Amino acid sequence: MEIEELTPTIEEMKRVLEGKIDESTLIEELNTYLNVYKVSLEAAKRGILRKYGGDSGFVTAESINKKIDALEGNEQNVDLLARVVFIEDREIQTKNGPRNISSGILGDDTGTVPFTSWESGKFQLEKGVTYLFKNLYAKTWNEKVQINLGSRAEVERKDDVNLGMPERTYSYSSHEAKVSELREGMSSVTVTGKILSVGPKEITSRGEKKTIYTGILADETGKVEFSAWEDFGLSDEEVIQVKNAYVRAWRGIPQLNIGDRSEISRVDDDFDDSMGIGESSIKSIGELIEVGGGLDITVLGCVVDLRAGSGLIKRCPECNRSVFNDECASHGRIVPVQDLRMKAVIDDGSGALTAIINRDISEALSGITLEEAVDMARSSLDSDAVSHRMEERIIGRWVKARGNAISDEYGLMLICREASLDQLDVKAEAEKLLKELEVMM
Repeated sequence: MEIEELTPTIEEMKRVLEGKIDESTLIEELNTYLNVYKVSLEAAKRGILRKYGGDSGFVTAESINKKIDALEGNEQNVDLLARVVFIEDREIQTKNGPRNISSGILGDDTGTVPFTSWESGKFQLEKGVTYLFKNLYAKTWNEKVQINLGSRAEVERKDDVNLGMPERTYSYSSHEAKVSELREGMSSVTVTGKILSVGPKEITSRGEKKTIYTGILADETGKVEFSAWEDFGLSDEEVIQVKNAYVRAWRGIPQLNIGDRSEISRVDDDFDDSMGIGESSIKSIGELIEVGGGLDITVLGCVVDLRAGSGLIKRCPECNRSVFNDECASHGRIVPVQDLRMKAVIDDGSGALTAIINRDISEALSGITLEEAVDMARSSLDSDAVSHRMEERIIGRWVKARGNAISDEYGLMLICREASLDQLDVKAEAEKLLKELEVMM
């Protein structure tokens, strides 16, 4: 996106931030988010506003009333009269710990739209009830509009309003999909796979404790986390077919939800060891960018950069967060512990991601131990001496990395649990490329 196209956004953000950031820094930040992190303009604005203390809702005008079919996915302050078609409470993990949210489907006489309430304890929405929702914001995900209820949202119950719509506006017909084909927002989906693990989990839903069953389901294309909201008597290693499930996502990773209208049957299927069930899925980074994330993914690419925050760092001994100036946001003044980390940018030609690499793997890849890093930092006047040494040893090398791929406003990240240097067979790759070119000619 050219700078001329961003002029209205820049001027509006300058007004919202009220002098907290100069124009040149603002342009540099936007360029980083849009062209390096490859996020949407809306995500870039929210990230910058959070960083510099502005209003992350980015609301600078009066709200407008809209119908669901008129939503474009870029509204920052919209009012909506809609019925709660479906709702569920769930717990997600954030950088500040667990958080309870609500998500589901809103509907009016023009259509339906998925929604997420980030203040689930504040609103206490009920299925089948019509509300006037104020100060919502909309975004798009996988080319579909989604509604969000943030801290500025207001909700008014409207028992006297009849929208004239059916209780359920979605179809009961189910379509089959492989695990690798699951995308956020899919509904009425049928998936067949082997249960790798399952167990009960106690959550709080609408103020009451409820037991759900969570685990991992796999087929020959990959793995997916699932949550069953009823006790279907599931057990490890059995092959099941799930009908009428729906898909939500946490930080880009699709999750299969088995709800009250889902059906489960045990099936005879030839999921044998030769199919690699339960093994890590090898994906291109381009595929992950398209999906938004994935569970237990392996990528192969070249390390082209180490981001800031790599090398020798300090952590809070209580919460393990990285800290600066011996000050933790949650625990105040602390005596930190030393740690090693790499935030490596891996590019495979189809796209790039940031691999978050812990101490053990960083030591193995760079050949620098934590003790050596501490000595290096003490003997050098350069605070970045360790990261510079890591750069010399890792940049330009091919790495095979495995972990969970997640995405947020900072882009796609791989949280590594395994990684190793890989020797690229240049001759074989050249021959492969030549064959592909010959087919195209």
